[in-house]
Amino acid sequence: MAFCIAVIGKDNAPLYLATSDLERELDLQYHVHAALDVVEEKCLIGKGAPDSKELYLGLLYSTEIHKIYGFVTNSRVKFIVVIDSSNVALRENEVRAIFRNLHMLYTDAVCNPFYIPGEQLFSKKFDRAVQKLMNGST
Repeated sequence: MAFCIAVIGKDNAPLYLATSDLERELDLQYHVHAALDVVEEKCLIGKGAPDSKELYLGLLYSTEIHKIYGFVTNSRVKFIVVIDSSNVALRENEVRAIFRNLHMLYTDAVCNPFYIPGEQLFSKKFDRAVQKLMNGST
């Protein structure tokens, strides 16, 4: 289902990046980092809106091959998901569910007392759960 899932810190440094297609990993990383500009613009536009705990940004941009979706938490941690654009059966509710699950997995991983805030995520449990999300089983 998903080609790439990225967790980006508040200083735009990647905390976690997983791709399902290793041959196109560099291209997918480019799409993730290009989406950060769109995320920043959407967050600046949304400054007048009342503060919420999380901000689902929806479709950031689309190419012929991929659709890139974004999500931002109140701590300015960004989640970017790159999905195959030929998957027309994917609904907005399913994308929101992916982000909801990803956010829960992330909070579980950073609540570990041995995790140092701002460091990259190295967790086998988090990796397995993200691979399940990328394969489509929620």
